Amino acid sequence: MSAVTRVGVVGPGQMGCGFAEVCARAGTDVVVVASGEASAARGRQRLENSLERLVGKGKLSADERAGTLARITFSWDLADLADREFVLEATPEDLDRKLAVFAALDEVVSDGDAVLASTTSALPIMKLARATRDPARVVGVHLFNPVRVMPLVELISSLATGPATAERARAFLEDVLGKEVVRAKDRAGFVVNSLLVPYLLAAVRLVESGVASAEDVDRGMTAGCGHPMGPLRLIDLIGLDTIAAVGEAMYAETKEPLHAPPALLLRMVEGGYLGRKTGEGFFPYP
Repeated sequence: MSAVTRVGVVGPGQMGCGFAEVCARAGTDVVVVASGEASAARGRQRLENSLERLVGKGKLSADERAGTLARITFSWDLADLADREFVLEATPEDLDRKLAVFAALDEVVSDGDAVLASTTSALPIMKLARATRDPARVVGVHLFNPVRVMPLVELISSLATGPATAERARAFLEDVLGKEVVRAKDRAGFVVNSLLVPYLLAAVRLVESGVASAEDVDRGMTAGCGHPMGPLRLIDLIGLDTIAAVGEAMYAETKEPLHAPPALLLRMVEGGYLGRKTGEGFFPYP
């Protein structure tokens, strides 16, 4: 099976654009598909801003920035992914939406050896794979934000994932992109979120019950435990809606009370307090 040189991404959000940037900097040709022209324009702007920051910090030359951008095409037509060898679905954490994407990719991506991957934080890969006629080529590739900084990737095989698919994904992630791969079983939360999400939700419960303020909860974990970031600022960085969705997916599978999102988190999501991306979460971001 040949090395991956043509990559597709569905979803121009933080994770999708981050992955596209990493792939293009590694020399691969990338097509990013958005839901429409406006969404594609926002994605391109997000990518350009990220690369410009690297140039400003002296971590990327102007020529490297131009070369990276030249290797990325934005589209709003899934048919443009027909010749891709590795396609990453990076849409919001909504099962029905992801199922629709995989059903469409199954029709569009012509290479039977192409890897169809999802960067879902918690949804079972088997559920996504069953939306295709060939579940053997579907795998989970859980990335971490910001993608260009965080070295880890969780690689998840479902019971139906073919060994060749898993190996092609591993080789691309490690050998081409330089990522560190952790293999995980196909269970909600995988490895990292099975450990992280109960901790984050516990921090929300401390605030909800009045045990401590958000500031003091975070201070306790940074100054007392040496964590680089407190749990509530981390929730703000990831997105309150994402944490709530992951918790709900984990609770649906495990029925473990510690996985259930607290009412405070759900009310904040309903009110649009999603963290950094909206300017306010547990802390304000002017």
